[in-house]
Amino acid sequence: MEAHPYEAAKIAGRETIMEGADMRVRILTLAETECIPWHYHSEITDSFVCLEGPMVVETRAPRAEYVLGPGERCAVPPKVAHTVHGLDGGPFKFLIIQGVGVYDNIAVGGGPSA
Repeated sequence: MEAHPYEAAKIAGRETIMEGADMRVRILTLAETECIPWHYHSEITDSFVCLEGPMVVETRAPRAEYVLGPGERCAVPPKVAHTVHGLDGGPFKFLIIQGVGVYDNIAVGGGPSA
């Protein structure tokens, strides 16, 4: 299993809620200016639930921007590049559900809004 982009990135906090062979649930806390770098997955869907925010999930092909407040959610399907950051670089906290399938992580260049 490859490392998550946020495994290598410095972020304020991570808590694993559940992990199995084909699914993972975590709570991630990011401080000001921290972000999850651009990446995509071959098989799994990333489902995001904002716990504290606002937060932004951006995608490429199709290009979209989801601004989520607490309790709001969105999902990014396999093979869609995405990044996650706080609105205007602010801090945020979210629940991420990853699955179902074999996890991989393919890095994509660029920063927020790249």
